[in-house]
Amino acid sequence: MGVVANQTSVIFKRLGYKHLVDSLLTLKIDIQKVFSPEHGFRGKADAAEYVLNGVDKKTQLPIISLHGKLKKPSSQNLKGLDIVIFDIQDVGVRFYTYISTLHYVMEACAENNIPVIVLDRPNPNGHYIDGPMLKPTYSSFVGKHPVPLVYGMTIGEYAKMINGENWLKNKIQCDLTVIPLQNYTHQSSYHLPIRPSPNLPNDVSINNYPSLGFFEGTPINAGRGTESQFQRYGSPLFPKTKFKYIPKPNFGSKHPKYKYKTCYGVNIKNSKRLNKVSISWLWDAFHKFPHPKKFFGNSFTIHAGDTILEHQLKKGLSPEEIENSWKPTIETFKLTRNKYLLYN
Repeated sequence: MGVVANQTSVIFKRLGYKHLVDSLLTLKIDIQKVFSPEHGFRGKADAAEYVLNGVDKKTQLPIISLHGKLKKPSSQNLKGLDIVIFDIQDVGVRFYTYISTLHYVMEACAENNIPVIVLDRPNPNGHYIDGPMLKPTYSSFVGKHPVPLVYGMTIGEYAKMINGENWLKNKIQCDLTVIPLQNYTHQSSYHLPIRPSPNLPNDVSINNYPSLGFFEGTPINAGRGTESQFQRYGSPLFPKTKFKYIPKPNFGSKHPKYKYKTCYGVNIKNSKRLNKVSISWLWDAFHKFPHPKKFFGNSFTIHAGDTILEHQLKKGLSPEEIENSWKPTIETFKLTRNKYLLYN
């Protein structure tokens, strides 16, 4: 067996939790290797950081990084495996790269005739569908599929959609089994007891992440380098305000934007739980930044999934106008999504 896992791949129990790998080894399951996604097996690497292969100190199992030299397991990586288990906590956002890793694992296993079992987990942003749609022209590891930014599906449902919509290379089909959740609906509120990645420390940051993730492709700091990631945003170039902070290297952000510089901005730590992608914060930052021609970086388009959002902001459309423009493609996507739902 091979296992695709990270720090979230645990079995919760009343008196604590046990990692899936440790549990399977206790049951004498023959795990040959572990595949790790972005941030590594223990979830300590920075966003986009190159992660090397290694050996897990606790179990002595070889760890093959799928966020280093390879994004997709090679035939050699999979040699000798009878089955692969995928168990990673997703947060339901298109540019969160664990679903790209899921795609490549399914594709590699399909090409090598190896079945995949996905252990499903709740989606903390599964209660709504919203945001701009990705156009295939802008497909990348930061967003591979033509889905809205927030797609309202568990990772198990999403795996079924990858298969069903023939998104794998050459329309190959993965031998897929999804182990479903019990007592779950898409309206279920779910608290993640383990942070899914270094810069999503709590429920507020996870809920704000779809809306503030756009800042990754801009010169705006979205709280990296603080303990309130995706709960604030700012820049030294914004007008001076009472709210200010200084990004410093920390867990998951060794080189935050504006390291050791005072940022002025907006604190949204106490904002209400979102049921949509809010464009108002991006709109606000764009109009506060003194150099609009330098606002959109190279990666903004791949995070947005298209060039339309950038053009809408430059044209002066209001947040409401921009958000309303997403509705037709969202309604079309819902028809596709409905085919793969396991939960109400």
